[in-house]
Amino acid sequence: MSNTNPPPGGFGPPAQPPQQPAPGYGYPQQQQQPGPGYGYPQGSPGYPAAPPVGYPQAPGYGMTAQPSNGMGTTGLVLGIIGVVCSLTFLLWFFGVILGILAIIFGAIGRGKATRGEATNKGAATAGLVCGIIATVILPLLGFLLFAGIMGGLGAAA
Repeated sequence: MSNTNPPPGGFGPPAQPPQQPAPGYGYPQQQQQPGPGYGYPQGSPGYPAAPPVGYPQAPGYGMTAQPSNGMGTTGLVLGIIGVVCSLTFLLWFFGVILGILAIIFGAIGRGKATRGEATNKGAATAGLVCGIIATVILPLLGFLLFAGIMGGLGAAA
């Protein structure tokens, strides 16, 4: 109750009638047209209907498929991590597992690139090579180094 002295006779009319918005703001005022005032205007041009399912679309309306480069990129990342893990003595087992996964993903990514579904044939090939290095060559070199050390210790005794 902000007004402690109400006007005589109860509630009076509002102080001002609501004003129309100034020109240039909001939506433009439309004039009333004769005829029905509800619904869409009659006879206005609309969009053509979509063709039924199974009919070919007109050229230019279809979306082009994006290349799916995920397999090749995944193969490359797993191959690099597998090589790093195979170089460390304690993580060589994880390097072999990641190398096998890199070979699988790299081969799938290379196949997609050959079919034209992907655009990163180089990354997929690099993932395949890194996977082979992490799975076969580095563990083999580690085994030969370990055997050489053990053989050297046995000959010295």
